[in-house]
Amino acid sequence: MNDPAAAEHQVVIERTLDAPTSLVWAMWTEPDLFATWYGPKGALLPVVEFDLRVGGIRRVCMEMQTPNGTMRMWFQGEHLDLSPDDLLVYTEQVTDEAGTAAHGEATEIRVELADADGRTRMVMTHRGIPEDSPGAAGWLMAFDKLEAAVAAAS
Repeated sequence: MNDPAAAEHQVVIERTLDAPTSLVWAMWTEPDLFATWYGPKGALLPVVEFDLRVGGIRRVCMEMQTPNGTMRMWFQGEHLDLSPDDLLVYTEQVTDEAGTAAHGEATEIRVELADADGRTRMVMTHRGIPEDSPGAAGWLMAFDKLEAAVAAAS
């Protein structure tokens, strides 16, 4: 995120989930669980790979059906901070399948979790995308799916 103008754009979404922080943490960090909710409605994640350590790589492939057939989008990033059940910070960039940047700058996602009487207060900040972007709308759809996933897992 070297572009100062891009750094000014961010999406902040807060949700209180009816699940303990350990389950919400797992939803963000365990590939099989992440694949159940990430992305807009209708998205599938055939590839989710996380190396859960600072400096470790995150690699995700999202598939969507479009009128022109299946569209695949690849995302790759690096874990910047991990504090189980509390804080997850990582970068993300659109790439090709090999991990080569396709376009744009890397963005930063910060997920803060806090216990709220057995529930989880989650604040996600995605720096580098505007509030009115398709990515912001995608997060809202994904978090609706996350709420359903934690309810099913509880």
